[in-house]
Amino acid sequence: MDVLIVGGGGREHALAWKLNQSPRIDKLYIAPGNGGTRALCENVAIDAMDFGNLAKFVQEKKIDLTVVGPDDPLASGIVDFFQSRGLRIFGPSKDAAQIEASKVFSKQLMAKAKIPTAEFKVFNTPTEALAYVRLRGVPIVIKAKGLALGKGVYVCRTMAEVEVALDELMVKRIHKDSGDEVVVEEFLDGPEVSIHALSDGLHFLLFPPAQDHKPALDGDKGKNTGGMGTIAPVPWMTPEMMQNIEYSVLRPTLETMKKSGTLFTGLLFPGIKMTVEGPKVLEFNARFGDPEAQVYMRLLGSDLLDLLEACIDQKLDGLGSFVKWNRGFAVNIVIASGGYPDAYEKGFPITGIEEAEKIEGVVVFHAGTKVEKGQLVTTGGRVLGVSAVGDTLQQALGSAYEAVGRINFKGMQFRRDIGAKALIQ
Repeated sequence: MDVLIVGGGGREHALAWKLNQSPRIDKLYIAPGNGGTRALCENVAIDAMDFGNLAKFVQEKKIDLTVVGPDDPLASGIVDFFQSRGLRIFGPSKDAAQIEASKVFSKQLMAKAKIPTAEFKVFNTPTEALAYVRLRGVPIVIKAKGLALGKGVYVCRTMAEVEVALDELMVKRIHKDSGDEVVVEEFLDGPEVSIHALSDGLHFLLFPPAQDHKPALDGDKGKNTGGMGTIAPVPWMTPEMMQNIEYSVLRPTLETMKKSGTLFTGLLFPGIKMTVEGPKVLEFNARFGDPEAQVYMRLLGSDLLDLLEACIDQKLDGLGSFVKWNRGFAVNIVIASGGYPDAYEKGFPITGIEEAEKIEGVVVFHAGTKVEKGQLVTTGGRVLGVSAVGDTLQQALGSAYEAVGRINFKGMQFRRDIGAKALIQ
């Protein structure tokens, strides 16, 4: 088979790395790809949102399957666009992808399906939102209604932080139309876990639990980001906890979507807070997480291509017992540009990746890189994901941080406490 991956970040590099191991794949393309993916597959200079040229490329090259990584193309209907042209594609339809693209849709779905989540209200003016928070009090969470690359969520512990959040989202509109409306919801206390499940619309395949670290700085301080590092599995998550999430979140979500006539086919990723009252959904995503995909691809022992095709063909039922997961732990440490998630400079030369990958168990996934005049340089906020596997979480973290120490570019920043809480819980 010939396969095209749509996207150019760390998640897409990880998917390419895993798909490249399939004996069934002949030619692998990625559009647009990055400075690291070119070593695995052919980078194609077509933007992920250019559906017309992507479909034309697929038709011309007679590509058998397209795999969509990022949220924006899914939210804008790339799956519907391809399917209307008879092209085979992995991912949810535009209607199904609303579960991520619209916080309001997502919250209404959860209310209908009786899925545990934070109490919320929706506002379309900053004045009304501010008045509500003054009555309700802090801490409180303010979210952009639409997509914001993981950066549209503000956990506000003071009224001053509330005012900044509403100003940035609704007045300065730093995430553009995503700030047309905001969701103001109760603050949930407890550790957060990332849950991934492949779904064919009728059945699902649950992955081991992962844990992302969203705030930019050590100690969970600073602004929310797209994710600064991940571990999997999560040592303190028990089979009973996972079963609770399966029956209180995944099953009712997919069943409610099916009853409404919107089958969810693809990767469903609820972010969960493990509160004293039990698991509660923070938000839904309609695609592999980033940086979660990087650890899952390191742990998955089965052929990813087989699983993606089973989703499309509604043949996931019964596959769970055949899917292999490697023993031990995987971690992914994100190295970001100085200043991220706010403004940052680009174009700095990157060195040390080859040395980093000499450490046993280490694979470096590229996110914001490109090759310019023969030199690998930075192009994004999140630049690299340094992944490692080990028999224990401590071993995997040790290898990953040793590898991070061998990489260098001007202004690079990373968290030094990824997985630290999991080690002591």
